[in-house]
Amino acid sequence: QAQLVESGGGLVQAGDSMRLSCTISGVSSHTYAMAWFRRAPGKERELVATISGFGVRLLYADSVKGRFAISRDNAKSSMSLQMNSLKPEDTAIYYCAARRDLSGTYIFRGATDAAYWGQGTQVTVSS
Repeated sequence: QAQLVESGGGLVQAGDSMRLSCTISGVSSHTYAMAWFRRAPGKERELVATISGFGVRLLYADSVKGRFAISRDNAKSSMSLQMNSLKPEDTAIYYCAARRDLSGTYIFRGATDAAYWGQGTQVTVSS
């Protein structure tokens, strides 16, 4: 059973940067693909970025390409999302997610791929 805990988040101004982190425990980190999702007010949860267990495959939502960077450190059982050039439309609750990845190359396609979720962390970008 994997447990996910997010950290980071808060209130920033448009154009600022922020880093979110997620630690995974209870399992071997490299055997789990991980992802960041977000849910903005009145909208459905959307995939922001995903990274395979070995970190060799990445995928980003078009809305964050060139601004966000996902990474992981399996030695520390952690995953991060570096968010640059933040926009008010990035305001949302950000969730960390994970699922088993036996090949080390799996990437998420949507929320239904997730087996485990973190509790979420609020990111607010003011204009």
